[in-house]
Amino acid sequence: MYKIEPHLHTTHVSQCGRMEAADIVAAYKAAGYSALIVTDHYNRTTFDYLDIDPAGNSDRIGAFLEGYRRVKAEGEKCGLRVFKGAELRFDESENDYLLYGWRNDLLAEPDKLFRMGIAAFAPIARAEGALLIQAHPYRRGCTPAIACYLDGVEVVNNNPRHESYNARAREYADEFGLIALSGSDCHRPEDVARGGILIDKLPSDSMQMARMLRSRNYQLIGE
Repeated sequence: MYKIEPHLHTTHVSQCGRMEAADIVAAYKAAGYSALIVTDHYNRTTFDYLDIDPAGNSDRIGAFLEGYRRVKAEGEKCGLRVFKGAELRFDESENDYLLYGWRNDLLAEPDKLFRMGIAAFAPIARAEGALLIQAHPYRRGCTPAIACYLDGVEVVNNNPRHESYNARAREYADEFGLIALSGSDCHRPEDVARGGILIDKLPSDSMQMARMLRSRNYQLIGE
């Protein structure tokens, strides 16, 4: 079985991240993981941190992917596979949504996307074949999105600095038949390898990774 971490952040892009690419890869390699999905925060705070105008004309998506590129380069040195993801937040609430299997043009206009909200964004993402999973839906400040806008729910979020009420998230996923996911929500060294999934076959790229998650053919770590 292969261990995959589907929820982590880098200091290169996420303001709350405290780990650089080399340290992330070394820690997860030592913990026996075979792959990582970099899900840096994609919200207004991130673009403030990067000193980039989300409504400007610069290569905004290129800047956002800097953490992913660095982790991928480090992973290639030791045989750790790295996939592209994101954790979205819209202006309408403090909810966070993990996005998998997306093409760069889907996130190419951040200011427009932030204003859009989950109800408008969800059908666009679905039409593109992307997978939208709400992270820690019962954490303080968050509320579960209407189920029809979601593909799944993070039912195990084991970040040690937050109470995510995982049992309630599991109930929500089961009630509406949503995909269930487990993640470490890694920001700091103490967060490494606290969650994830186990699979029989390692995906080859980010799109295949999303298709595997959609199939539900995996086991959760930490539930």
